[in-house]
Amino acid sequence: MLYSFNVQFGGSLIPLARKIVVASIAATLSACASMSAGNLFSHYSAQHSDVYQSVNQGQYQVAQDSLPSIESGIAGPILDNMERGRVELLNQSYAESMASLKRSDQAARVQADQPVISVSETAASVGALAANDNLTSYEPADYELGFLHLYLGLNYLRGNDLEGALVEIRRANMVQEQARKRREAELESAADSASEQGVNENLGAIMANYPAAGKTLQAVQNGYLLYFSALLYETSDDLNSAYVDYKRALAVMPDNREVIDGVLRVGHKLGMKQDLAKLEKRYGQYKKPAKDKGRVIIIDEQQVVKALDSWQYSFPYYDSNAKQYFYYNLSLPYYPDMQGYAMNELMLDNQTLNSSQLVDVNLMAERDLVERMPTIIVRQALRVIAKEQIRREAAKDKDDVGNVLLNLWNILTEQADTRSWQTLPAEVYSSSTQVNPGAHTVSVNGQQYQFDVSAGRTTLVWISRQGQGSTIWHKQLGAI
Repeated sequence: MLYSFNVQFGGSLIPLARKIVVASIAATLSACASMSAGNLFSHYSAQHSDVYQSVNQGQYQVAQDSLPSIESGIAGPILDNMERGRVELLNQSYAESMASLKRSDQAARVQADQPVISVSETAASVGALAANDNLTSYEPADYELGFLHLYLGLNYLRGNDLEGALVEIRRANMVQEQARKRREAELESAADSASEQGVNENLGAIMANYPAAGKTLQAVQNGYLLYFSALLYETSDDLNSAYVDYKRALAVMPDNREVIDGVLRVGHKLGMKQDLAKLEKRYGQYKKPAKDKGRVIIIDEQQVVKALDSWQYSFPYYDSNAKQYFYYNLSLPYYPDMQGYAMNELMLDNQTLNSSQLVDVNLMAERDLVERMPTIIVRQALRVIAKEQIRREAAKDKDDVGNVLLNLWNILTEQADTRSWQTLPAEVYSSSTQVNPGAHTVSVNGQQYQFDVSAGRTTLVWISRQGQGSTIWHKQLGAI
């Protein structure tokens, strides 16, 4: 729900309206089903900590029980249902997971059809002006949209619907491209708003002092999504599409053994002699698997992605009307340094498997935040300046009580926007091996999972493990 509100810097404002603005705004916002009262005085990571910690410890049922109801929510239908769908997937509530992810997808579609709102318009909305960004609609990051469709695809595959899984994979590439274009439009809007309000001169100083902002990050794509996409295309005998995505995955993760095998395998089927000459010079000759063996491919999700925290920064702003500098405190999101915990080795038939990384989700999340920071800083700066102007109007009217209340309101409601998909894995690995046909067992976190392998066939085993918990299932991919 979006409200318009014209901010008049240094202009005259009706005293009575200013005295009751906080109460009226709070009452109005409480009527919005997508906005939690907790968002006024707390940020998302703090409100979501019970779910986050439960998933991190592998207590999936506790995490599912800790989720807010579908009706109440914390962050709106897109993010709330992403979190819900992921937790339900880990807790093996597959039908519920599919329903939640579909609700998130539908909400994201509705949002994508809406025009891009300028940063200044967002900062001037009643919700953002009165409180913080947590009261604005959540726009998912590009990598989050990719994971949304990846998990929809995994749900379809687990339910033996290969075509449904392929539809989600095709959509993943499309929606990420649309999101990228939308992000570029937002960055342009941020630059224009910063220039108009005189905030641009402070942007560089804030970014220079921002935690980890100076770290150069490579352009990271989701190798997990690309590899899964290639596997599905190969399973459906669409070898050209499979080869394209295997090569895209190889460009992202050039040392991943399963990706290398996929490129060589499909390259030989398609007769890509020129490509193969270069690939085999680097990676060695491709060896066709024995016909009396079966292939096992394991996807291994580990731990939980970092959760955003709040960081305080004081920046100077020159008020041309007052002809002096004022200092404002910004509450900005950042990813704290956190060490992961050691994971037990993955065992297949009591033998340790060699694994290769497919994706580092923490790296993707950190890069996305750095890209968003100019927009976040400008929006935050415009808001705190506007809120301070409201407080000064109360001071001009010699309304000491109103001045104190507004000052207290400004301090309490200044919360960083720490919304992100926090139940995603931190890292994802792959491994593969040739085995004899028959029953085989994967051992993980004390759990024994048995599955059958057929000669000349490939079996995919999907694992997600956090703390002492793990979720496992498998599917036959056929003769790939």
